[in-house]
Amino acid sequence: MTQAGFFQDLLQSIFKRSIKLPSLNWLERENREQSLKMLAALVLETKGEASALVYADRFLKRYAETNAEERNGFFMLLAEEYDIDAGQIIRAAQKYGDDKDPQNFCSLMQAAEPPRQELFRRLNSVADGTVGLVRMREALLEEARNNPVLKRVDEDFRHMFRSWFNRGFLVMRTVDWTTPAHILEKIIAYEAVHEIPSWEELRRRLEPKDRRCFAFFHPSMPDEPLIFVEVALLQGMPSKIADVLDPERVAEDPENAKTAVFYSISNCQKGLKGISFGNFLIKQVANDLQKHFPQLEEFATLSPLPGFMRWLKQKEDSGTEPWLGELFKRLSNNGWNLDPQLAEQLKPSVLGLCVRYLFQSERSDGSPNDPVARFHLENGASLERVNWLGDVSARGIGQGAGLMINYRYDLSRLEQNHELYAANKEVIASPSVKALFKETSGSKQSLLFPVSEEFHE
Repeated sequence: MTQAGFFQDLLQSIFKRSIKLPSLNWLERENREQSLKMLAALVLETKGEASALVYADRFLKRYAETNAEERNGFFMLLAEEYDIDAGQIIRAAQKYGDDKDPQNFCSLMQAAEPPRQELFRRLNSVADGTVGLVRMREALLEEARNNPVLKRVDEDFRHMFRSWFNRGFLVMRTVDWTTPAHILEKIIAYEAVHEIPSWEELRRRLEPKDRRCFAFFHPSMPDEPLIFVEVALLQGMPSKIADVLDPERVAEDPENAKTAVFYSISNCQKGLKGISFGNFLIKQVANDLQKHFPQLEEFATLSPLPGFMRWLKQKEDSGTEPWLGELFKRLSNNGWNLDPQLAEQLKPSVLGLCVRYLFQSERSDGSPNDPVARFHLENGASLERVNWLGDVSARGIGQGAGLMINYRYDLSRLEQNHELYAANKEVIASPSVKALFKETSGSKQSLLFPVSEEFHE
């Protein structure tokens, strides 16, 4: 057994959830229609570990049977009845301020923790508890969009999940055409960037010798990928996704490849939204590739720009830059990219707005506007190239005006780039991208978007 295999088996044994629950017939005979409120109270109040496990298991099964109204009622219960007691915190803080005794410190810490956190811990201790809690947060996030009170509950989920899903617990596995079907079905279902419409398409992405796929799992969710990365081994950095996914392409010899391209990275679990799995997951994939293909010289992505058109619409709606109205109208018309003359006329304006979108943050934390940019820059990548009409699919045009971005992963500079980004939210970029930003950042309408009479309908 390899060292990696040994530690993987060890992790699986530590997190194994298949322990049979104790048979407590007297508990099983209790009312099977107990409410979530009653079951949650029993999970927390029961002193015996065996009975607590039975109640936790029963709670999760009962929760899985609920409808949206019942779930929302339970979320409100968590927000209101399982919240912190502000008065207790004040008294504990005053007592600790007077005497920094260890017991007073423990009392303060206990008072500052909402009881729902302990409920989540106990629910996590039974079979499929982690999966159940991830699904629960997914439902909570949907409800919290219209009910800000529930964001307090989500903060506790985030607090727990940050510990449970840190990088040290994640296991990277290669996914190929021989991977069990139930995992392959998840890859099809969870693909978030470039849809996999059929098993034949999945086969084209996994079976050829110049294609690789890596997925990260948590030992307590062995059948649920958390994130997966699709890789193409090529001769150079691509600019168009159609070239990568061309069903008629001929597979290349991976031993001759110079560039590893991460062309699709999908976060699989909606219930883990906003939970970081660490800042160097892509580096882990790159290191594995370099171990098997030492001739590789370059690691890069071919990434979408999913928030660009939404950002542009917000700019257009604000009315602060009236010239954007005509531009947005043109970009919203189906098929504009099929008109070479029109596309060429739009190109300078769109590229200028793109680099502005990437470089000039409008977020309160100063990080880039685009979520994909945030992910890669946080992982230590640099913004290498903006590709015009890189994705002309309906989604690519509708979300990113057809633009795609190459983020470059220089393995010798990842830590340095990450530190610069973490400290200052600095966007590390190639000279050509910086030049494009400098050229267009001060431009006015007349330079960026020359509207002529023939341009108007």
